[in-house]
Amino acid sequence: MDKKIQYLGANKYRYGLERRNQKAQGKIAELEFVKDFQQDVIADMELITGVDMLELDVRKTKDGQLILMHDQTIDRTTNGSGKVEDLTWEYIQTLHLKDGIGHTTAHKIPTLEEALMVAKGKILVNLDKSYNIFEECFAIAEKTGTTRQVVIKGAIPYKQVKKEFGHYLDKVFFMPIVRTSKPEAEQMVEAYLNEEVPVAFEFTVPDDSVSLVAKFPEIRKKGASVWVNSLWPQHNSGHDDEKANLDPRVYDWFINNHVDMIQTDRPQLLLQYLRKRGLHN
Repeated sequence: MDKKIQYLGANKYRYGLERRNQKAQGKIAELEFVKDFQQDVIADMELITGVDMLELDVRKTKDGQLILMHDQTIDRTTNGSGKVEDLTWEYIQTLHLKDGIGHTTAHKIPTLEEALMVAKGKILVNLDKSYNIFEECFAIAEKTGTTRQVVIKGAIPYKQVKKEFGHYLDKVFFMPIVRTSKPEAEQMVEAYLNEEVPVAFEFTVPDDSVSLVAKFPEIRKKGASVWVNSLWPQHNSGHDDEKANLDPRVYDWFINNHVDMIQTDRPQLLLQYLRKRGLHN
């Protein structure tokens, strides 16, 4: 873990993780559903500036190609149809992505390798939906020289992660997902803190009665960042991006509860809010 922290501190693009004991807040844009950008488009990765991390949803085609695709099927986001796992890369290359209102664009479905090359040396990437195919994802990260930018998450207890994923723990960043409404949530956090402190925990907070929220300052003191999504109300006790779009002060909830990593669908709105408060550069 010390090597990871040293690496983060040496690279300005690791802002969201590196500054966990300072006043700054990290911000993660979810590429698949960023409101201001088209879905799964490589060109748009270069347009999203100021964020510390991008979420990339990874799926594998029938013939083993790793591509970016949020859904199990390509029906909603492309001019084709079918499940990714049933389609060949040759067929997928003939398709085009749709924009937010369903019009076909000139953009193609990108591969994971293409996305990592764009991100290389610039930004952390959270490879969502990748746990079961991570060996193949890691091979691409090694090929592109981006292993130290890769984040993977899972709602998995420490012992299981150590058994299934242990040989990757010193190569990429693993962040546990903690669903705070679950009775075993606090025990899960304690197990990680006692065995191997992660760079961050992702918490889902359905309402303010969750006792773990009061422990966020203590968790940060022990060296882990606190990540909460602003995407939908069930993640953040009702303090979501759509409410913040009407009144950015909705984001006060995250600051007041010592959250220092925020995943958002409204990157520019959140950046503006944080910068006005001196919480992001």
